[in-house]
Amino acid sequence: MSDAEYDPRYLKGIEYFNECEFFEAHDEWEELWQEYWGPDRTFYQGLIQVAVCLHHFGNGNIRGARKLYEGSRGYLQEYLPFHNGLDLQKLFDEFAECCAEINASEEQFPEIEIVPDLIPEIHLDPPPAT
Repeated sequence: MSDAEYDPRYLKGIEYFNECEFFEAHDEWEELWQEYWGPDRTFYQGLIQVAVCLHHFGNGNIRGARKLYEGSRGYLQEYLPFHNGLDLQKLFDEFAECCAEINASEEQFPEIEIVPDLIPEIHLDPPPAT
């Protein structure tokens, strides 16, 4: 799949995501998700939740981040390991590392700060031309 075959909102969301503009990524992907009724609908919903999880984490809403972490993985699980140019297994691994401290915490209101170097990025890898 080339860039021309990807929905522009998908690509714009990835751009925002990689700039750590998670709320904006969420907005782009949500617009796409609201208009899309095909087999990738839950894929987009999962990406939205990844972005909102990281948005909450960055703002100190650890309880919200923890909840969205689990939900996002549930939505994306069926698309593993690779879907729509995205190495989901790599995203899952990096996302898990980024959120490890919030998932390990048993406190109701933990004070945990996101580690910028652990924030995942999304880089599309189009399959080779056939």
